Amino acid sequence: MARRKPPLHAVHEDRGARFTDFGGWDMPVEFDSIRMEHSAVREAAGIFDVSHMGEVEVAGPDATTLMQRLTTNDVTALDPGDSQYAAITDAEGIMHDDTVVYRLPDGTPAGEAADGRVAAGRNGDEPAYLFIPNAGHDDEAYARWVEYRDEHALDADVELTTGEWAMVAVQGPDAPELLFEATEVGSEGIESTAGGADAAAVRDLSKFEATHAAVAGVESWVARTGYTGEAGFEVLCPAPDAEAVWDALDCQPCGLGARDTLRMEAGFLLSGQDFDPDEEPRTPYEARIGFAVKLDTEFVGRDALERQKEEGVDEKFVGVRLLDRGVPRGGYAVTDGSGGDADDGEETTGAEVGHLTSGTMSPTLNEPIGLGYLRSEYADAGERVGVVVRGEEKRAEVVIPPFIDT
Repeated sequence: MARRKPPLHAVHEDRGARFTDFGGWDMPVEFDSIRMEHSAVREAAGIFDVSHMGEVEVAGPDATTLMQRLTTNDVTALDPGDSQYAAITDAEGIMHDDTVVYRLPDGTPAGEAADGRVAAGRNGDEPAYLFIPNAGHDDEAYARWVEYRDEHALDADVELTTGEWAMVAVQGPDAPELLFEATEVGSEGIESTAGGADAAAVRDLSKFEATHAAVAGVESWVARTGYTGEAGFEVLCPAPDAEAVWDALDCQPCGLGARDTLRMEAGFLLSGQDFDPDEEPRTPYEARIGFAVKLDTEFVGRDALERQKEEGVDEKFVGVRLLDRGVPRGGYAVTDGSGGDADDGEETTGAEVGHLTSGTMSPTLNEPIGLGYLRSEYADAGERVGVVVRGEEKRAEVVIPPFIDT
């Protein structure tokens, strides 16, 4: 099957990007070097094409009920312009995906959120939402929302709009000022009164808030969110206008390689790797995102998660820092660290107490770090464990993510 291409694919080719398959998308993994791109985000600013993320829009009288039933957080707490992190779980509480849910301006019709600041809905004041499935999960999420809506006779429009959007993320200490400048000018680079108003609205955004604003003259949905642990924004704009937005945010282009090392340092989960309903079935409590579970709401999987919260979990998501040389990778075993030389001179490893799901050499810390699941009795910060790297048990210590100040 042919890979899907983001709207900016040709721009990335011209820039000399190296591409990889990610969730069925042909995405840039690297422009210059992962270390250079990583450092740019930590020290100044970098821009990512994240158009591989999905978009599903939900609007109508029962939109809030539908969103509440299928995500673990409390969407009734959202005012227009607010967003929240949530999990999407099955009846057993197993995570199928994680997502960010945005409350759009009331009256925004599903499928047209990028086209105007506030469009007239069926009644003009009905609630509307946009949520972001991870790469390759948008069809599954759309089908699930439609099936649940129809089964429960809810009055809500559900539209899969991934192809209509482009999404870029500008991240790093200098990212806010870059975006503020881009909202002060029109498509011809001329400062305007309207642009100044948009820049003021963007400047006023707090973390997990969003607003409509014209970025380089392109009507966009601008959110103070990100996946790097740094200050920054994610900008959704109509796909045909993506190049104007990309060019206006003039900083180091970054690929998925740097995005991965940045998110690992910040301790963020990667769907399909740090959890997966088939290969790595985990609940929000095992994955340490219980803050995104509101048990006083009625969502699919609630009862199972309530039981688990009462009983506790056997394994928890943690970080590890290697104290010996080596690079941890997903799939490596974590031991109790009791290995050593056997009587016959062969090196042994200790008892397995967990495994890693992600790992890298941290460009910021210049230390080998990993993420994964350990038995709860080994999951406290500072606990000494071992990581089996190519058959050798390396000394390591447990870290509760993030590894860096965020």
